[in-house]
Amino acid sequence: MIAANNISLQFGKRVLFDEVNIKFTGGNCYGIIGANGAGKSTFLKILSGEVDANRGKINIEPGKRMAVLSQNHFQFDECTVLNTVMMGHTKLWSVMEEKNELYMKGEDFTEADGVRVSDLEAEFAEMDGWNAESDAAALLSGLGIKEDVHYNNLKELNGNQKVRVLLAQALFGNPDILILDEPTNDLDIHTVSWLEDFLLDFKNTVIVVSHDRHFLDTVCTHIVDIDFKKVKLFTGNYSFWYQSSQLALSQRSNANKKAEEKKKELQEFVARFSANASKSKQATSRKKLLDKINLDDIQPSTRKYPAIIFKQNREAGDQILEGSNISYSIGGKYLFKGLDFYVNKGDKIAILSKDSLAITSFFKILNGELEPTEGSFKYGQTITSAYLPNENDEYFQNNLNLIDWLRQYSEEKDEVYIRGFLGKMLFGGEETLKNVSVLSGGEKVRCMLSRMMLSGANLLMLDEPTNHLDLESITAFNNSLKEFPGTVLFTSHDHEFTQTVANRIIELSPNGNLDKLMTYDEYTSNPEIEKQRAALI
Repeated sequence: MIAANNISLQFGKRVLFDEVNIKFTGGNCYGIIGANGAGKSTFLKILSGEVDANRGKINIEPGKRMAVLSQNHFQFDECTVLNTVMMGHTKLWSVMEEKNELYMKGEDFTEADGVRVSDLEAEFAEMDGWNAESDAAALLSGLGIKEDVHYNNLKELNGNQKVRVLLAQALFGNPDILILDEPTNDLDIHTVSWLEDFLLDFKNTVIVVSHDRHFLDTVCTHIVDIDFKKVKLFTGNYSFWYQSSQLALSQRSNANKKAEEKKKELQEFVARFSANASKSKQATSRKKLLDKINLDDIQPSTRKYPAIIFKQNREAGDQILEGSNISYSIGGKYLFKGLDFYVNKGDKIAILSKDSLAITSFFKILNGELEPTEGSFKYGQTITSAYLPNENDEYFQNNLNLIDWLRQYSEEKDEVYIRGFLGKMLFGGEETLKNVSVLSGGEKVRCMLSRMMLSGANLLMLDEPTNHLDLESITAFNNSLKEFPGTVLFTSHDHEFTQTVANRIIELSPNGNLDKLMTYDEYTSNPEIEKQRAALI
């Protein structure tokens, strides 16, 4: 058990938290949510002791061990991969180091050293030290780190691999309290699924920040909402929190509805959600939690959702886009090869690949930023496209304010018109006069979305569109694409986003490509397709 008692934190005049009281108990997984800048990561750092609050204290049950997913990707560069993982259990690692140092003394080994080694060996055995290396290796394998690099130094691994090793470090040794900040970043679908299963079987306390709604829905028993300097605890997963808060908001706006009717509506909602929970991986525990919900806990969220609305200035004809034998290579190495495709009107196609550079190159080819190594493609005459690139810094290399920045992409130059599009993306008042060069990653993406909405395109191309966005923006974006009547080509690591938008999957590889008319879940759970995918590796 870990508890925050009367925690307050402010930076200058900005109050981040004010008298926060919350208790995290064993056997539960808590998902921390909040808008960008609300203080999610800072709150985790307060819980872990990395940041001191101005007032209040963190209490951890005596004898309980905490593990934290390290955000410093260079701290362990000179350590082997296996040792880095085992260092996650600091007490076990210190015993191992002291024990080894004593054994290395050789002829200088004293009787006192013998007594100390005996004590250390007992501690080592009590902490299951003899299985430490094999347990660490099993974690690494589960996270996709192959055995042939387990004895390499961490600095020899790429960034993606480092993230997985540091995640294994946090998971190692069955900690009593596990704190994870964005653990699914840079993980593929199979590794995320492995992590979900691991956390579902984990019997202790988990506290996690994530923008992956599917992940939060799968593993969380509770949601902790950071909003307006307060931290509120809700029973249930993210979808339950979101849908119940939206229901409460609609009830609050209906002043004429009687209290009894509102309560009945809430009871029916909880009953429906409890029934759906029986289909999830956490069936029994989550259903029990939902059955105990206090209806008074269901409150409307004060969070604001951007109005992402894509409208076509012109409906597309039947000819959208087709490609013939498209290939792309760098330095003689193919990223993908021999791609033939025909895009149908209204298709919403998720582009997949084990190499994200292949996907980005594909989008750049379609948008004229790269020439294909081989092959060609052709758009229909009625097609107008809008592109959201993975990297957008080149669009913000000027000193314009938000209004003037967006105005350069609009035929209509009137300021009121421009402010309307910025307002939909939650830029209001003096914020619209902010210099674009100082925008955060999430603010830049929202500006790029304003630009796309202005275009009125009937074909949207999106390369990792949810990067840098908070849950509210991701949810609004997700809903807008589901309702968009045009055609969409996109890639995203967000499971929920991909599953609810895509009706077709194209997977790129150097050894061939797959093109299937089905949803993301159907594609990833089909054994026959899994065999075909394995043949492409």
